[in-house]
Amino acid sequence: MLYFLLYLFLETYVSVKIASLLGPVGTFIEIIATALYGMWIIKNMHFQMMATMQALMEGSISVEEFESMNLYTLVGAILLIVPGFLTDIIGLLLQFGVFSKFLARKIFKLQSRKTKKDMEDNDVIDVEIIEH
Repeated sequence: MLYFLLYLFLETYVSVKIASLLGPVGTFIEIIATALYGMWIIKNMHFQMMATMQALMEGSISVEEFESMNLYTLVGAILLIVPGFLTDIIGLLLQFGVFSKFLARKIFKLQSRKTKKDMEDNDVIDVEIIEH
């Protein structure tokens, strides 16, 4: 709940600041343009998937990065459709392969740390010896 309230505050703050610079017509045009761009990305998502599939086949990205990059593109497109300047900024950043690849690597580093920690915790083997 706290994160949601923080998001609402930041979205309102950023939107008011940028909308005051653009004015009502500019704000309306920005909302419509980013929503159309988000819908265009979703409609043409197969091109993004083909590009990342090619990178996967060349070995420049892993399967996890392939999945996350396509997921981030989709999430970014949805954020572009949602009205609001903060969501539009995040949605645009997620469209750049470098940013989404960076984010994917950070997430997978955190997951691998958790996995290593779980493996370290599971190093103890409980053995019971039964003698006849």
